[in-house]
Parts: sequence; structure tokens; C-alpha cells
Amino acid sequence: MSTGSVHLRHPSFTIKSCSVTKTSKIKSSSWALLNFSKSHGDINLSRRLCLGRNPHGVRGKDGIIIVDHGSRRKESNLMLNEFVTMFREKTGYEIVEPAHMELAEPSIRDSFGKCVQLGANRVIVSPFFLFPGRHWHQDIPSLTAEAAKEHPGVPYIVTAPLGLHELLVDVINDRIKHCLSHVAGDADECAVCAGTGKCRLY
Repeated sequence: MSTGSVHLRHPSFTIKSCSVTKTSKIKSSSWALLNFSKSHGDINLSRRLCLGRNPHGVRGKDGIIIVDHGSRRKESNLMLNEFVTMFREKTGYEIVEPAHMELAEPSIRDSFGKCVQLGANRVIVSPFFLFPGRHWHQDIPSLTAEAAKEHPGVPYIVTAPLGLHELLVDVINDRIKHCLSHVAGDADECAVCAGTGKCRLY
């Protein structure tokens, strides 16, 4: 059992510190934030705090690197390129580059340099990973730090992985419903399953 502190700010009150006790059933301060907001009648408070919503956003000369694990399978790597194109078009961000942590090119080093070459004066590395495992804790920060050494004066940040974002519920549910529709003969294979023959009942 361990304890920690959480600092909360709210328009109607401020709590400088509250103790959070972690046990085998409580793995993070998100639980404390959720229950705190419930007890104060503001369920949206926990969502704003845990999802990291704030007024600060991407600036015009920021470079964004979306990095996945990387695969020996060419089709998987190309799918990241497609996602980056979707992300760039939907957000309107000017400098967005793909990178693979290992096994494929471009590397984080390559994409960091590409962002700087395109005029980025700050680099944002966004891991296309679900949960914060070893790659997020160690590998990606280490590789990014090495890449940044070649570009002194250009700050960078490694953002959180996808994690427990509430919109992922909609994504998973959409995938499930589409696959079931395909099995029932009411929909074509999605872009992920197309040509693999994997989307079927066994």
C-alpha cells in the first residue's frame, strides 16, 4: 500500500492536496478524481482532469510525430501512413510525420529530423499505443532523447498513449458492430480485415 497527493483546481473551490491510497484494487489517482467529483456533484470534472483537456494546443510551427511499434509486415506499417494522412487532414496541422519505434523506417530519429527540416521549432511525439507499458516508459523517451541531441534548441515532449480515453469505447463498439454486420452479409470487410479472410465465425 502506498500514498500520494493529488492537486485539484475547480472554478468554485481549490484543494491543494488530497491523499490518495493505492491498493491492489486502486491502481491510479484517476479513481480518486472520479470519486471526488462524484461526491461534489460534478461528474464532468473527473473527465476534464483525467483526459487532460486544457486550453493549450498545437502551435503553427509544432511538429507532430505519431509513433507505433513497427512491424515486419509491410501492410501494417503502411496503415500508419494512412492514419497520419487522416490525422493531418482532420486536424489541419501542418507538420505531421509517422515513425516506427523499431523494425521499420522511418525511425523516430528520421521523423524528428524531418520535422525540424520542415520548420518545426517544437516536436510532439505521440505514441500510437494503447497503454503505458515499457515502450512508453523507457524505449520511446530514450529514442526521442537521442534524436533530439542532433537538434539542440528544439524542445520536445512525449505525450501519453491512448489509455482510458472515453472515445475508445465508441471505436471498439464500432469495430464490433461492423465485423458482426460483415459476418451477417450486410457489410463489406473493413480496411483492416480486407483480403485477410479473418473476419468470420470459427
